[in-house]
Amino acid sequence: MIRYRLQCNKRHEFEAWFKGSADYDRQSRRKLVTCPECGSAKVTKAIMAPNVSASRSKPAEMTVANPEAAAQADKKRELVALMRQLRSEVEKNAEFVGPRFAEEARKMHYEEVERRGIYGEATQEEARDLHEEGIEFYPLPPLPEDRN
Repeated sequence: MIRYRLQCNKRHEFEAWFKGSADYDRQSRRKLVTCPECGSAKVTKAIMAPNVSASRSKPAEMTVANPEAAAQADKKRELVALMRQLRSEVEKNAEFVGPRFAEEARKMHYEEVERRGIYGEATQEEARDLHEEGIEFYPLPPLPEDRN
């Protein structure tokens, strides 16, 4: 396994693991490597200090060329972990209604059916209509793997 520090065309930096350099090259050519922040597939390898051991028994600490970028990357990883946790809780405690989301939300709002936790899919138009009707709903945050 090899870890690359990557950067998208909007200068967002992130890390990703690959089986090897050929695996990275293959995925990159197929536009499968995307920025977790903006979804851009225009990704290149960022400059990264190698992890060189001072001796065989004691590995050297990896140096980070840009500590501010590393701190931002840590914050992004924490945020993505929280988004995954939120989605997991919703999926565990609510019913998936798929493309019937708008219809089911309306039925509950107008008390045609008993209220319950639901999640599903809605078009932008359906979401706009629900909002205009005063029906409360919250979109689940998209995760980086949703774009791959």
